Amino acid sequence: MSISRRSAIKTIAGAFALPTLNPISSVFAQANPNWSTYEIVTEVNLESPNGFAETWIPLPLVLDTNYFRTLAIRPESNDPKSVNQIYETADKQARMLWTKWDKSATNHSVKVSMLVSTCNRNLELNTSNPALTLSKAEKAYWTRGTKYLPTDGIVKTKAQECLANIPVNATDVEKAKAIYNWVVDNTHRDPKTRGCGQGDVKLMLETNNLGGKCADINAVFVALARSAGIPARDVYGIRIADSARGYKSLGKSGDITKAQHCRAEFYAAGYGWMPVDPADVRKVILEETGGLPANDPKVLAIRDYLFGNWEMNWMAYNYGHDISLPGSKLGSKGDIPFLMYPQAENTEGRFDSLDPDNFKYKITSRQIS
Repeated sequence: MSISRRSAIKTIAGAFALPTLNPISSVFAQANPNWSTYEIVTEVNLESPNGFAETWIPLPLVLDTNYFRTLAIRPESNDPKSVNQIYETADKQARMLWTKWDKSATNHSVKVSMLVSTCNRNLELNTSNPALTLSKAEKAYWTRGTKYLPTDGIVKTKAQECLANIPVNATDVEKAKAIYNWVVDNTHRDPKTRGCGQGDVKLMLETNNLGGKCADINAVFVALARSAGIPARDVYGIRIADSARGYKSLGKSGDITKAQHCRAEFYAAGYGWMPVDPADVRKVILEETGGLPANDPKVLAIRDYLFGNWEMNWMAYNYGHDISLPGSKLGSKGDIPFLMYPQAENTEGRFDSLDPDNFKYKITSRQIS
C-alpha cells in the first residue's frame, strides 16, 4: 500500500533523529507478523587524495508498497567538510544519498544505515479489481522506449514473434507469460559478465548474443513487454538474506557487497503490478548445485514460481533508467543506465563501481525480526 509523498518525507526526516534503529523494527514486527525487517548498511571509504570528492549511494524505494517499506534512513559522515543530501531523480523513480566533500576535506568516508521491511509477493488472479488501472499518462510512461530499452525495430519484431502463437484477444497476463517463457528459453546467464550487466537490449538482439546477467535478461523481458503494449519496468535492488525456498544461488546475507540483483514487473489491469524474474531461472540453471538441466524439478518449480511471485529476501532500490548523477563533473558523459551500485568521483575522475575492493565500499545486511 502506498503512502503519500508527504508521509514519505516525514519518514525520512524522522529517521535522522532516531537514536537507534531497533525500537521501530520491534513495533512494526508486532503489528505485521508476515513481514521481515532488515538493517542494511552501506559504507564508502574512498582512498582519495585530499580535496574534492562526491559519492552517490542508492537508497530504497521512494514510496512504500504492499511488499516493501522503508522504516528509516540514517546517513553518517565523520568529516565536518562533508554535506549529505537525499536526492530524488526528476521522475521520482530513484533516490540516492549524495555526499560532497570540498577541497579542504582530508577524509572521504560516509555510511548510511537503512531499515526496511519486506513481505513475500504472490500472484492472485482469483478476483479482479476494476480500480486497479493505470492512467493514460502512466501507461505511456511505462511503455515508453529509452536508450537501453528501445521498443521499436528489432525489439518490436521480436515481441511480435513471442506472441505469434497466442490468441489475438489474449490478456496482458497471457501475453506477459508468453514473453517470460521466450526469455527463459532463449537467454542464458553468462558468468563472465561484469556486475549485473548493462541491459542494452537492442545490442543483445542485434548480435543474437542473449547471454548476460539479471540487468540484461530482465531488461529483455521489460523491453519486449513494452513493445507489446504491456507496461513493464525493471526494479533494481540487492539480496539481503538467504533463500527460505532451498535455493542457495538465490540468496545472500551478511556481507552483501556483491549481491545486487535486478528484477522485473509488468502491469495487468485489474490486478496491478505483477512480479517476474526470468533472470533468476537462468541463474538456478547455471549455478544451483553446480548446474541443473532445464527440466530438473528444481528448475521447473522456480520457473513456475517466478512468474507472479517474489521471495522478498531482497531490498528494492528503484525503477530508474538512464540516470544523471547530480553534481557529476562528467556531465552527460557520466550518465549511468541504472543505479544499483555506489558511485563516486574525485578530481581524477569516476571510480569503478563494479570494483568494491579498490573503490572501497562495503554493504552488509542483518535480519532484525
